[in-house]
Amino acid sequence: MITRRSEPAAEFSTLVELLRWSALHQADRRAYTFLADGEREEAYLTHGELDRQARAIGALLQSQELTGKRALLLYPPGVEFIAAFFGCLYAGVVAVPVYPPDPARMDRTLPRLRAIANDAQASAALTTSPVLSIAEDLLVPDPDFPAMRWLATDDVARHLAPEWRHPGVESPALAFLQYTAGSTAAPKGVMVSHENVLRNLAYLDHGFVHTPESVIVTWLPHFHDMGLVYGIIQPLYKGIPCFLMPPVSFVQRPIRWLQAISRYRATHSVAPNFGYELCVRKTTPEQRATLDLSSWRMALNGAEPVRKETLERFAEAFEPCGFRWSAFCPGYGLAEATLKVSATQTADASAFCTVEAAALEQNRVVVVSEGEPRAQTLVGCGRDMLDTKTVIVDPESFTECPPDQIGEIWVSGPGVAQGYWNRPEETERIFRAYRSDTGEGPFLRTGDLGFLKDGELFVTGRLKDLIIIRGQNHYPQDIELTVERSDPSLRPGCGAAFSVEVAGEERLVVVAEVDRRYQPEGSPPLDLEAVVGAVRQAVAEQHELQVHAVLLPRAGTVPKTSSGKIQRHACRDGFRMGSLDLVGEWRGSAKPDGDIPDASAARDFREPGDSLRDRPTAEVIESWLVAQLSRRLGVDPTAIDTRQPFARYGLDSKEAVSLAGDLADRLDVSLPATLAWAKEAVSLAGDLADRLDVSLPATLAWDHPTIESLARHLAAGPDRSASPATVRADSGAAAEPIAIVGLGCRLPGAEDPEAFWRLLHDGVDAITEVPA
Repeated sequence: MITRRSEPAAEFSTLVELLRWSALHQADRRAYTFLADGEREEAYLTHGELDRQARAIGALLQSQELTGKRALLLYPPGVEFIAAFFGCLYAGVVAVPVYPPDPARMDRTLPRLRAIANDAQASAALTTSPVLSIAEDLLVPDPDFPAMRWLATDDVARHLAPEWRHPGVESPALAFLQYTAGSTAAPKGVMVSHENVLRNLAYLDHGFVHTPESVIVTWLPHFHDMGLVYGIIQPLYKGIPCFLMPPVSFVQRPIRWLQAISRYRATHSVAPNFGYELCVRKTTPEQRATLDLSSWRMALNGAEPVRKETLERFAEAFEPCGFRWSAFCPGYGLAEATLKVSATQTADASAFCTVEAAALEQNRVVVVSEGEPRAQTLVGCGRDMLDTKTVIVDPESFTECPPDQIGEIWVSGPGVAQGYWNRPEETERIFRAYRSDTGEGPFLRTGDLGFLKDGELFVTGRLKDLIIIRGQNHYPQDIELTVERSDPSLRPGCGAAFSVEVAGEERLVVVAEVDRRYQPEGSPPLDLEAVVGAVRQAVAEQHELQVHAVLLPRAGTVPKTSSGKIQRHACRDGFRMGSLDLVGEWRGSAKPDGDIPDASAARDFREPGDSLRDRPTAEVIESWLVAQLSRRLGVDPTAIDTRQPFARYGLDSKEAVSLAGDLADRLDVSLPATLAWAKEAVSLAGDLADRLDVSLPATLAWDHPTIESLARHLAAGPDRSASPATVRADSGAAAEPIAIVGLGCRLPGAEDPEAFWRLLHDGVDAITEVPA
């Protein structure tokens, strides 16, 4: 019989004590089960086995004299990360979770990884044997990558466990560094102590009411604060089972998340707003009919702005499956607060506030009826609980705002982290703020804007120019640099990047001044189509983002301050009002993948159940792909050159994966979860996999980057496949090789979707500097 503890925070002062207690009292109880593809149980850890592995790894680190130092954790999804994370804690080593290196995208991923390693002053890097071999080839020889010990923990001998000695850490000691998003050259490490984590866990438990019967399912990245704190540490804190799947498996086929909730009778599961939206858009009535979601009691929506329309669509779609509206728990938080600032409790109804949109833009709160013109309904993110306090402060005067004024969200409480690693000035400015009217403090300045109504927190925007799309943070200056370098006709330092809400989603808009030499009347004249294509391709490749609009103003007309700084808010206003002096512009459709019908050629695809030998021609596949790009990206189909890379038309990662999935549905093959070109590409891969009914290898090259080459490769059929794959046993088709489709970069090894999944990581990528 398992004895349940009621208030772990009162009993334990460190996470080391927590795991040791769990191993002693429920050693054989399963703690974590890893679903390798989102469906198949590949590995699991009991509380006792986790303790043994952590002690073995801890003993190894102690023998290497690493106590008190920092260690990078470079792991693909799986239980190996969990053992290594607690192994660091057991050794008194500060863990630094980061995504593993991606050999196919080192030009983009290496600078951030290098910056984190140098900023953290890491003395060691822990990983798996396959990733270690990649690191030895790519990172160790890099002269700018710091010298450190590289250790593969999947090979650590269990007999080392008895050699472990308790590190003697206490509650204020650092547990890990949570690196937020930032300029790729300057990521910031949030210093999270054992006390911060335990107090936040108690805070989470108080609002979400975990019981001995609770079960958690999670797909969030383990290097993301929500994925780490709630997805991995919270289950241990309450002694409840947790089922984990790779993030890429969810994005590829969102139904997998819901199937896991249904199969394991999960009670608690979380996702950013886009995750719920993806479930509505990427599941069919037939799939939903197989689900039983009646066990789901807490569905946290965090890590990015929460939208009422998404909640309504999800509830309407899955109510027949047993999902209850009351399960929704919208929330807000950030890595600087460990995770949670506030969230709707499971016992409370979600709160909404309809305001006048025009007043909102002026940082005023004017409550109106929901049906009025230009009304905007905001979703409440809960109230203060326990010893956390939230105030709304004028960011310039540092005085509390009146109820009808929007200000910066300031937070205090024991869950607020210690500051930024090795950044005393920024720590003082962000974590040590005091109100000028009362002297009260210190407070954490979140950089987010909002207001309180009847004690409920409503998040309205960001004080900073940070762009948050699908839960991932993007700094505008990084995107602006990419844009200005994409074409010689664009002026350096004269562009702006910002997000706007389109059809209930945040979409990216870029403004880039055109050099005087390339005006329409100049010589050479501006090639609008070429410039727009270059911008879309560069942003998709470098930032995995899809551009909604490209505006090209005349030279000298982009709004700037007197000191020459770009006024991004003025550019956004100019975009909305159409007041910018433009040489040219391009805008995608308001609702990609919406009302534009499929091309007639798409109907020539075979129906499910036909023989795989009845393969469509390259022309049919090509026409279907053109139609899909047109629908998804709002591009005129006649303007699509099938010999250009997919990225030329702004196909970002998640959209690419979604497209691959749809193609899979048409051809009845199964693509691996690691197919992706980027996060969007994963969803595309899943749909493509459904149609081709085959299993493809996990490592895929960027072999077919254009519509033309991909269509010819698919149409060539099994006989021309360079790398055979196996038809799924349940497809009813003969097992024969079939062509492999590469829609994106390879991942590091066969299990590294996280290398390009930088979702919700970055502060919020649930909450790093973003609404959770």
